[in-house]
Amino acid sequence: MAEAKKNAAPAKPTPEEKLAAAEAEVDALVKKGLKALEEFEKLDQKQIDHIVAKASIAALNKHLVLAKMAVEETGRGLVEDKATKNIFACEHVTNYLAGQRTVGIIREDDVMGIDEVAEPVGIVAGVTPVTNPTSTAIFKSLIALKTRCPIVFGFHPFAQKCSAEAARIVRDAAIEAGAPENCIQWIEHPSIEATGALMKHPGIATILATGGPGMVTAAYSSGKPALGVGAGNAPAYVDKDVDIVRAANDLVLSKHFDYGMICATEQAIIADKDVYDPLVQELKRRKAYFVTDEEKAKLEQYMFGCTAYSGQTPKLNNVVPGKSPHFIANAAGFSIPEDTTIICAECKEVGENEPLTMEKLCPVQAVLKSPDK
Repeated sequence: MAEAKKNAAPAKPTPEEKLAAAEAEVDALVKKGLKALEEFEKLDQKQIDHIVAKASIAALNKHLVLAKMAVEETGRGLVEDKATKNIFACEHVTNYLAGQRTVGIIREDDVMGIDEVAEPVGIVAGVTPVTNPTSTAIFKSLIALKTRCPIVFGFHPFAQKCSAEAARIVRDAAIEAGAPENCIQWIEHPSIEATGALMKHPGIATILATGGPGMVTAAYSSGKPALGVGAGNAPAYVDKDVDIVRAANDLVLSKHFDYGMICATEQAIIADKDVYDPLVQELKRRKAYFVTDEEKAKLEQYMFGCTAYSGQTPKLNNVVPGKSPHFIANAAGFSIPEDTTIICAECKEVGENEPLTMEKLCPVQAVLKSPDK
C-alpha cells in the first residue's frame, strides 16, 4: 500500500493553487522591475538610444533563427514571412524611433512658458500572441527600452519558447549596452491565470496587449491604461476603375503572407459587379482555388462548426489560423491543386449567415459581388 502511494502520480494543483503560484511568480518579477525602473531613470537620451540600437541589431542578426523557431513551435505561418516581420519589428521600428526624444525635456513652448518632460510610465505588461510571437516580443521590448520602462511579458503558452528567446536576445544586448539587469522579463510558467495576475498586479502601470478578443477585453477591463490589438475583419473593396491585374496580385500576396495571420489582412473581397468576373479570372491565374458549393459547405463546417444559413452561431476553429491552404482543405475533406496560393469562396452576404465572411486569420478568402458601392 505504501509503495502504491509512493508511485502514484502527484495530484494536480487546484485552481486556487494555480492562481496563488501565478501571483507569486508575477509579484517577484514586478519587484525586480521596480528596481530596474530606478536604474532606468538615471540614464540619459544618448545612453537610451545606444541601448535601443544595440538591442535592435542583436534581434536583426537573429531574425531568421527566430522565424524558424516560431514556425517549428507553433506549427503556423511561413518562415520567410515571419523573418520579414522580425526585420520590420527591429530595423524599421528602430529607425522610426531614432530621432524621437524620450528623456527629459522633449518640447519647449516659449510663448506659453511650458516645458514638456518625458518620464517612464512605470512597469509595462506585455501580452503577446501565438500568431506573431517573436516580432511582437521584439517590438514591445524595443519601445519599452526607448521609453525607459521595464517590461514583463506574458507569452502565449503555445509560443513560449520562441517568444522567450526573442526577448532574451533583446534583453542580453540591452544589458550589455548599459540597460538595467531586469529591464525585460517574462513569466516562465505561462497560463491564463498568470497573464491575468500580471495585468491586475498593482505594480503594473500600463498594458500592451496583443491577442484574441478575450485577452484584449481582459486588458481593457483591468482598470489600467491599456493598448489592445486584436480582432480585425477588414474587407477589400475593388472598384470598377481599379487596375484588375494589380488588385488581384496584391490581394493574393496579402492573404498568402504568413498564411493570413496579420490582423489587418483582408478577410473578404467585395468587388463591383462590373469587374467581378475579370477579377475572379485574375485571382485564378494566381492560383487562387475557388471552392464548389459542396466544398464550401465542408469548409464552413470545419472552420466554423456550421454551414451558411444554418441558423447556428459560427465559432472559428482555433486550429485554423496560420495553417496552409492544403492543410485546411485536407482537414475539411477535399483536395486542392498542389500550387494553390489561397482558397476562395463565393458568398452572398456579410455576417453570421455566411461564416466565411468572418475573421479567419488563414489563407481562406470570401469573395462577394457588389451591385453598387
